[in-house]
Amino acid sequence: MTAQRVSLIGGLMVAIGPIAMALYTPAMPGVVAAYESTKGVVKLTLTLYFAGFAISQLVAGPLSDAIGRRPVTVIFAAIFCVASLGALMAPTIEMLTIARFAQGIGASAGVAISRAIVRDCFQGDESSRIMNMIGIILAIGPAVSPTIGGLLVLHVGWKSVFAVMILFGLAVALVALVAMRETLPAPQPLRLAALGGSYLRLLGNRHFMTASLTVAGSVGAIYAQATLLPFILMGQIGLSPSSFGLAMLLQSGLFFSGALVARSVMKRTSAYRLVWPGLGAIALGALFIFLLLWADDPKTFRVMIPVGIYAFGIAFVMPAMSTAALAPFPRIAGAAAALMGFLQMGAGLLIGTIGAFFVDTLVAFAVLIPSMAVVACVSYAIYRLNPHLAEPEPRENVIGAAPPGRTFLREE
Repeated sequence: MTAQRVSLIGGLMVAIGPIAMALYTPAMPGVVAAYESTKGVVKLTLTLYFAGFAISQLVAGPLSDAIGRRPVTVIFAAIFCVASLGALMAPTIEMLTIARFAQGIGASAGVAISRAIVRDCFQGDESSRIMNMIGIILAIGPAVSPTIGGLLVLHVGWKSVFAVMILFGLAVALVALVAMRETLPAPQPLRLAALGGSYLRLLGNRHFMTASLTVAGSVGAIYAQATLLPFILMGQIGLSPSSFGLAMLLQSGLFFSGALVARSVMKRTSAYRLVWPGLGAIALGALFIFLLLWADDPKTFRVMIPVGIYAFGIAFVMPAMSTAALAPFPRIAGAAAALMGFLQMGAGLLIGTIGAFFVDTLVAFAVLIPSMAVVACVSYAIYRLNPHLAEPEPRENVIGAAPPGRTFLREE
């Protein structure tokens, strides 16, 4: 497939998860009232969505290595549609919680398979440019989804957000059937023992883990914030669902702007040169978030501007480090992409879960999000201990000594 087609399809596949999350967050106060439930119970519907999303990637990626990217995309899009219908018709909060978990399972394939498709077709800076384009497309959906969700809740009712999710899931399935071509170079037998061994080798590979944790500490913060910001902006500051959607434009809008700037700069230099500036922006945003600990009466912009700065930096970090993590593993690209996605989503889930134990959500936000920035910066510093002078990342199966300053990685 062409770079443009891969970018468009990959962006659509990746966007399904964040869109399902962003559409739902303005509806959460309505869910509390409709089921006469509590904020803690309704927050569980978001947490379990993350859990289904994170864990199921470990199945979707290897399954796509075995039977193909295209059929797995269709299967998981169908699961997402059925789960969305279940959420729309859920008679109790317990059924809604189960449906949200199933939605996370259905959405999980998008992240792992889109990255695997890019690895199947492209390498190096070309791959980074595709990842950047996917990021630009990805930014559009979550940018407008909270606003759309807030307007739907205001004018139609909170259940209408699930009808929109059904339509989006159907669109992903249709695109996979009509426009997507199979990119899997050679099917790999799906053996549980071999799969477990692959995951163990990836977990023990310093190159993969440091690159993936750089992504997890960066991108994972977006998912962690999704569990915290609704309760800060709507619960503590007092924004309406529609105003909450508008406030979230600062996050998605600055991520979108960062992706456009990164794309322009990548025409003149390697994507890998953008990682340190991106981490600098993430660190700056994290510092301002940390200073919220001393904010007696926080305002919307004091919360969201640091979030936007953090998101701006993510757009610089994600393309190169996503490419770097997968580069040495073409034969198990699906499994590698799945584990990277699991670490990314798992980081968001872990931080969101820890945040639930804080009495004050703003304190949780100010402490936990900066900790993710520290993970990203430290992981990248360790990653650079083995210099990669000739980016993109080392070629696999190279025999013989590496040139000075260059570390070749054997394909796992």
